[in-house]
Amino acid sequence: MANKKKNTANMPFLSHVGELRKHILRCLLAVCLGALLVGWKIHFVMDHIIFGPVNKNFITFRIMNFVSQLFGSQDVFVMPDHFPIQVRRIFEQLNTAFYIAVAGGLILVFPYIIYEMWKFIAPGLKPREKKNSLSFFIATYFLFIIGCSFGYFLVTPLTMHFGYFFNISDTIKVNIDLSSYISILLQTILGMGFVFLLPIIVYVLTSLGILTPKFLKTYRRHAVIIILIIAGFITPGDIPSMLVASCPLYLLYEASILVSTVVYKRNNVRENSIIAK
Repeated sequence: MANKKKNTANMPFLSHVGELRKHILRCLLAVCLGALLVGWKIHFVMDHIIFGPVNKNFITFRIMNFVSQLFGSQDVFVMPDHFPIQVRRIFEQLNTAFYIAVAGGLILVFPYIIYEMWKFIAPGLKPREKKNSLSFFIATYFLFIIGCSFGYFLVTPLTMHFGYFFNISDTIKVNIDLSSYISILLQTILGMGFVFLLPIIVYVLTSLGILTPKFLKTYRRHAVIIILIIAGFITPGDIPSMLVASCPLYLLYEASILVSTVVYKRNNVRENSIIAK
């Protein structure tokens, strides 16, 4: 008997739920496998990736110092040879290894998660819609990675540099808890990764008719306040880091207005063509 290809487009609601459950379970399994891989190389990950932004030879510091030297200035970003990270709780390193493994596994298998999402909705789409949806998910992945990279290579090292050298008394000795460092690092990287998906969110909401470019332009000033609040949540809350994070967020907001305008015009063209028929 020939095998019939499964067509999810004609499935009842409960069957869709069951199919979605399979995709979610595969995504969770992929995250677990990614976490195991990160956990297997945890020493390498911690020494070369997690503690990279506080290394005096980190690429961000080298580039900024090179630029300052071009203008005849001395190095402006100098980190200590050994960044003072300490542990004060017995299982703090174990908990840190778990958090890093899960977060690293999520970032590592994020392309597969995007693929599973696309695979779930693709059977119900037309050929042209399939092509557009694939481009949509690819754009989602790249925006997420760009956001994570921005948080890792720019916001985190500047945050750590400012936090380490800011001084209110010479009697205070700087020893940073491992949990505090990891919390700031993951909060910044993952936060920037998800916030960079703003154009994608605007694209979806405009396609559904919920958002319009006029609305985004009208409340642009209010959006600036919201952006500063979001930047404050993503970063530790210090003003330099908040300003560094808010600049790309505002540019993303302006890009979202352009995205909304294009989608809004496209929707109007489709509606007019349907009415004409």
